[in-house]
Amino acid sequence: MQFYDTKIGDYLARRKRVMLMLGSGMERSYADEIEEGISVKTKYGSAYVSRMARPGAYLIMRHGKGQRTPPHMINYMSNIMAAKKLGAEFIIATSAVGAINPRIRKGAYVVVNDFIDFTKSTHGTFFGAGGVSYTDMSHPYSETARSALIKALKACGVKNFVGKGVYVCSEGPRYESPAEIRMYRALGGDVAGMTGVPEVTLANELGIQYATLSHVTNMGSGMQRKLSHSEVVREMGLSLKKTKKILDAALDLLQG
Repeated sequence: MQFYDTKIGDYLARRKRVMLMLGSGMERSYADEIEEGISVKTKYGSAYVSRMARPGAYLIMRHGKGQRTPPHMINYMSNIMAAKKLGAEFIIATSAVGAINPRIRKGAYVVVNDFIDFTKSTHGTFFGAGGVSYTDMSHPYSETARSALIKALKACGVKNFVGKGVYVCSEGPRYESPAEIRMYRALGGDVAGMTGVPEVTLANELGIQYATLSHVTNMGSGMQRKLSHSEVVREMGLSLKKTKKILDAALDLLQG
């Protein structure tokens, strides 16, 4: 994005670029703050990106227009590569999750700091034939971005949040079985979702700092009577304004 050659224009041009990667239930959150939609072509396909009124900020709806793309069919590679092509230094993702840890209750926010990958068929790397590449996952989630989210939660007066958590990813579109939830808990998982991997690994491969603000919309299978996507969307909708306020505060901190 180019700005006029003025002092304020130079300042805006230097602002860090951040991509919001919004998940289930978040489609209405920034509808009034989008300047234009652009199709970013990559070798992995095209990604539809919204340029926000806020300088240096972009937005991708992870599940596409109308939230029609199920988690196992999302083109994660084109989304992450589009963020790279637009010069994003950070990706801030949102995710609706189910609680595995019984101490984390419905309605809480979790700023994830680690993950366990139980996906099966989702293509999770940009690397292929032609060389061996290994990506360090000692710190998969950006401490800078995580710190911004935690500070934003506190600044917004949110008390029901957890500053660390292990995200267990299974690619869906089905929910986990009660036995799987018990296994994930035994392995140290705190929340379960369907999209956090391979997003986090792909972002790390491209050197983009990535963080996730997870919102607990339900307890895991076997911890409540039944699960439904309508419950997830309803719970995300109830906290939509609060979640947007947190994201805006985190963007302010990251962009300076």
